[in-house]
Amino acid sequence: MRALTSCLVAAVAMGFANASVACEQPAAVLVPDGKTATREAMLAGQAQVRTYQTAMDEFLACIDAELAAEGEQAPDEFKSLMVSRHNAAVAEMEGVAAAFNEQLRAFRAANPTPPATN
Repeated sequence: MRALTSCLVAAVAMGFANASVACEQPAAVLVPDGKTATREAMLAGQAQVRTYQTAMDEFLACIDAELAAEGEQAPDEFKSLMVSRHNAAVAEMEGVAAAFNEQLRAFRAANPTPPATN
């Protein structure tokens, strides 16, 4: 009986792992150093951040769809895992955006716009 329970627990855990693997989290992007980056590097960094955010939005939608597909009958452990993955992804997205904005401010401070001539 104990072996059967262990096998059942392992099977359920594998099911959670397989379900959560279907949604692959994109890798975080490297944000250029605003103090030393060129304008082109900052623009490329901005494009990478936008691409990353789009991929993360798709990742979040995938997690939400998996959770919705399981419905109310999903085990509490599965629900907790998916909510944790969702929250961690949102926190990471916010961190990447904040890091880029910080470096953008540093870039602007290091490269002030020359005054307009009339």
